[in-house]
Amino acid sequence: MRTKIAWFGSPAALIVAVVLFSTLAQAQDTRTITDALGRESVIPAQVDRVICSGSGCLRLLTYLQAHDRIVAVDSIEVHGSPIDARPYAIANPQFKIYPIFGEFRGQDSPELIAGLDPQPQVIFKTYAARDGDPEQLQTKTGIPVIALEYGNLTFGRKNLNESLLLIGEVMGTQERAAAVIDFFDALEADLLARTADVPDDQRPSTYIGGLGQRGPHGFQSTEPSFAPFAFTRANNVAASLSTPEQRASHATVSKEQIVIWDPEIIFIDVATMRLDAGVNALDQLRTDPAYQALSAVHAGRIYGLFPYNSYTQNFESVFANAYYVGKVLYPDRFADVDPMAKAEEIAILLNGGPAFEEMNSQFQGLAFGRIDIR
Repeated sequence: MRTKIAWFGSPAALIVAVVLFSTLAQAQDTRTITDALGRESVIPAQVDRVICSGSGCLRLLTYLQAHDRIVAVDSIEVHGSPIDARPYAIANPQFKIYPIFGEFRGQDSPELIAGLDPQPQVIFKTYAARDGDPEQLQTKTGIPVIALEYGNLTFGRKNLNESLLLIGEVMGTQERAAAVIDFFDALEADLLARTADVPDDQRPSTYIGGLGQRGPHGFQSTEPSFAPFAFTRANNVAASLSTPEQRASHATVSKEQIVIWDPEIIFIDVATMRLDAGVNALDQLRTDPAYQALSAVHAGRIYGLFPYNSYTQNFESVFANAYYVGKVLYPDRFADVDPMAKAEEIAILLNGGPAFEEMNSQFQGLAFGRIDIR
């Protein structure tokens, strides 16, 4: 039985009432979000379909357990590389079967996006100020674009936390975002507590070489604010290259400077093995007479770490590497830690599955072990 509604007002009043009701209903179905660039976008109240553009963007969505709501991926997720150093992708091979909406590093195709079925309701975009104009992409696609600052675990921690919280707000996963931030904080606190009272004279000088940065590099590639060193209070010989006034997330140092520093312990980012023979960091250490004179080379104190940057920073790898660095530098302080087990624990919590054993097999088992270059 239908209920009839009687209207006793004028037709004009009825029209006004209908418009007001329609406007209220529409307002309840949308909300306004302010992104990392201060841009305001109107998005649906509930977001069920998204795409992630730019380096590391899908990694952050995966951390927040919202990666099942993507409708397409950029080219790196499908084509990848012969050696994959991204734990989030190793743990989620299903990314390879999604449609492609553009090239990696934020080179989006509005035409491909327009052809997606179903259409995304929101586009997340990292490094938006560098890799494509979010306003232009939003205009061309008609889809709200939410810009994110990727950040890092040291001087860019605020940006990272804000991006996780912003994604959580958009996707309705605020509790998970807070849990991931708390997890990062707890790992850092544990690492710092283990090394808090190590005397300065018991902190050997260290150097990270072969650090990947938008591709593989040789031995001179390093990072002054290398997070695994910062979290273990290591004596990073390159730390002076970064100052509070001018933070350096990457540096290419001269061979002469490395010889002057003469670090007691050398760590190698195994991403360098993507380079051809003769130009990767290990071959440089094996063949260059200047490097052969280094104390760490003579003592055989060279150790492998998982790739730090692969489609920007792998935060699970950063913490996994930190526990291994701690184990090497202060074995008594990390006697209870199995670095590989810890790495997989971190990977499972963040990505839903293990990744490091498989990744290490791609790098001939060089990570988390002493490397013999003689």
